[in-house]
Amino acid sequence: MVGAGLGVWKLMRGVRQLELHRLILALIIFCLLSMAFLAYYVSNSPKIKEAPPLPFSDCGGGGMSPGASTGAAGGGPGVQRAPLFLPPRQGRLRQVKAVDNSRTEPVVLVFVESIYSQLGQEIVAILESSRFHYRTEIAPGKGDMPTLTERNRGRYTLIIYENVLKYVNLDAWNRDLLDKYCAEYGVGVIGFFKANENSLLSAQLKGFPLFLHSHLGLRDYRINPSAPLLYITKPNQVEQGSLPGEDWTIFQSNHSTYEPVLLASTKSSEALAHFGPSPLRTLHATVVQDLGLHDGIQRVLFGNNLNYWLHKLVFVDAIAYLTGKRLCLSLDRHILVDVDDIFVGKEGTRMKVSDVEALLNTQNKLRALVPNFTFNLGFSGKFYHTGTDEEDRGDDMLLQHRMDFWWFPHMWSHMQPHLFHNVSVLAEQMRLNKIFAQEHGIPTDMGYAVAPHHSGVYPVHSQLYEAWKSVWGIKVTSTEEYPHLRPARYRRGFIHNGIQVLPRQTCGLFTHTIFYNEYPGGSKELDKSIRGGELFLTVLLNPISIFMTHLSNYGNDRLGLYTFESLVKFVQCWTNLRLQTLPPVKLAEKYFQIFPEERDPLWQNPCHDKRHKDIWSKEKTCDRLPKFLVIGPQKTGTTALHSFLSLHPAITSSFPSPTTFEEIQFFSGANYDNGIDWYMDFFPFPSNVSTDFMFEKSANYFDTEVASKRAAALLPRAKILAVLINPADRAYSWYQVRNYHSFCTVHTFRTVSDWTGSLWQLKTHFTVTLLDLCVCVCVCVCVCVCVCVCVCVTTAPEGPSGPCSHQQHFPFSGDSRPFSPQGPAGPSETLP
Repeated sequence: MVGAGLGVWKLMRGVRQLELHRLILALIIFCLLSMAFLAYYVSNSPKIKEAPPLPFSDCGGGGMSPGASTGAAGGGPGVQRAPLFLPPRQGRLRQVKAVDNSRTEPVVLVFVESIYSQLGQEIVAILESSRFHYRTEIAPGKGDMPTLTERNRGRYTLIIYENVLKYVNLDAWNRDLLDKYCAEYGVGVIGFFKANENSLLSAQLKGFPLFLHSHLGLRDYRINPSAPLLYITKPNQVEQGSLPGEDWTIFQSNHSTYEPVLLASTKSSEALAHFGPSPLRTLHATVVQDLGLHDGIQRVLFGNNLNYWLHKLVFVDAIAYLTGKRLCLSLDRHILVDVDDIFVGKEGTRMKVSDVEALLNTQNKLRALVPNFTFNLGFSGKFYHTGTDEEDRGDDMLLQHRMDFWWFPHMWSHMQPHLFHNVSVLAEQMRLNKIFAQEHGIPTDMGYAVAPHHSGVYPVHSQLYEAWKSVWGIKVTSTEEYPHLRPARYRRGFIHNGIQVLPRQTCGLFTHTIFYNEYPGGSKELDKSIRGGELFLTVLLNPISIFMTHLSNYGNDRLGLYTFESLVKFVQCWTNLRLQTLPPVKLAEKYFQIFPEERDPLWQNPCHDKRHKDIWSKEKTCDRLPKFLVIGPQKTGTTALHSFLSLHPAITSSFPSPTTFEEIQFFSGANYDNGIDWYMDFFPFPSNVSTDFMFEKSANYFDTEVASKRAAALLPRAKILAVLINPADRAYSWYQVRNYHSFCTVHTFRTVSDWTGSLWQLKTHFTVTLLDLCVCVCVCVCVCVCVCVCVCVTTAPEGPSGPCSHQQHFPFSGDSRPFSPQGPAGPSETLP
């Protein structure tokens, strides 16, 4: 009986365990089915899509006015703007003395608090972006002032003080020295006053009939239309709303020399109650212009730093005015908007028919503001019709309106060119894209192309340049990588292998920025960039700007359209800039007319920039670059040194050149235009990178002006060897070589005492040459087994008609007596 009961119990327990397993399995299946159903429902249910953001309205319109600050109460249609109420004295017209600083060098002297101060860095950034020459000095409280003049010419055309108190509190000697210099040479001064916790609420600026009131909160910024310095700034706008911070300073004076430039009212009517009642909210000057009627020196003073965008705009105008337009760009600004990756992109990010219609509509609206404005579309034909049906119809509509746009080729499959090591394979990829363009009627004669991810443009991939020229006939490209991506103000152009490379700018839009409310940092960051931020400053400080955008920026929320329509309207509301556009080839011609000094590239080491290394061929290595250079000068035994060094088992020389023998002469002449690939081909792959030393010897590096800059850019860590001998021995060696080759110049020379020109100029010529050359050699330390001593020597250049057309001035032959500006020197008249 007991045994039977035990059997029944075991049977029932087995059934219960089986049912539990089935229950768990059923629950798992139910969960999976629920997840699948939910995913299907979410992916197929209609989405509620917000309307794309509206661009800024016109200057006088309602909506999101360019003049309205974020969070400020903007005026809508029909709302009357408050009139510009200036202090009663400042409305009068006054005679302003014209700025004449023609006897100065176009260099700005900037006195900063420290090399790390934020305002000092912002000042320097604007000067660098504008390509103005400058020199920074730590502002001396007491001590020596930098040398201000040289040979009856001023060394600086403008003085900028990060802290104006350092200027007014200079010791009497230096202050008198600086003021006399400014008055005599027509040099102006720009100063900034930023209140801190130690600043007095009210004080008089030492030595000036000007009073400062600090620690104020301000609102409703206005521009005085009577301010003489206004050039780029358009004075008919009001920046409504509160200004950021409570540390603003305003200026007050009864002297006629001061003209307000920017004015604002206080947030609280009790803030400056002693000014008396007024029917309107009183305006106070936060930026003033000193017309020079007090002491003959013109100045511009800011009651805050450059954090506020309008201060940057007025600062640029102040530089232009105080330098008599010597440091000033023209009002013309050329912009080109590239749209990369046409037909490229995953489903959901591409353009639809409505997006193409919006693109055409915005282009037409922008043409009313920017003559001939045209979007420049870059295509990769392989991805045509690879989206949804709706997106494929968008592709078709783009091609239907192909003649309304400019077009340029991307790669057929959007591959990076530096991955192709065979030029014929790379060219075949381009031909596929060209065939696609011809089949669909896309214009192919623009002469412009952009490589995906800017690969192969810089660092240079020579196969890309060759393929571009052979397939497309490319004349112009652009990149954001030369010389480096950041900081953007250093981007430059260059010409290589007949192709003009222009700097390309970013605008804050990338392939992943497709929704306004999901913009990194919030939508206010995009608006801030447009309204006086980075994007606005790019247009302000660059005469030519090529902007990079992508296909995905013109679908979904159409941030590309929003950004550039808003930018153009904002620029035209607040500035007098004349926005224009040109096709890429004409744009390149214009660029190198403005900046002809950028035609020649400056090659740098690709391994010193991670981004450059990522878009550089993996088959190339920086280990093939030399570790030291033998630089000459000529006729000092450098060839012998080259031979002796080559005998060392750990030292490897460059391969001989068929034209210049053991010398490559890369940094000193036309070979530099061939690029670093050509240069590295003269060196083998080292068997042991850590112990093998590769070097090259080119004697003319010593006396070629550009060689030191080029070598320092490509080989910043290389050691330099210079072999120098007694100048008389070198002259004799030079004489024997020239005589052996029957050069007539060795027989036609004069002594220094027969020099008919200024001996001071002759001495100065050689002194400057020596200084330039010694900088190149004295920085460096010799390698391994060599120790060298340096002395710098040069000879006079040959004339334009050939070596025998005039007498060669050879200072080491004939009369060897020392000379002085008064004539042949006696025993006690030697010059240093």
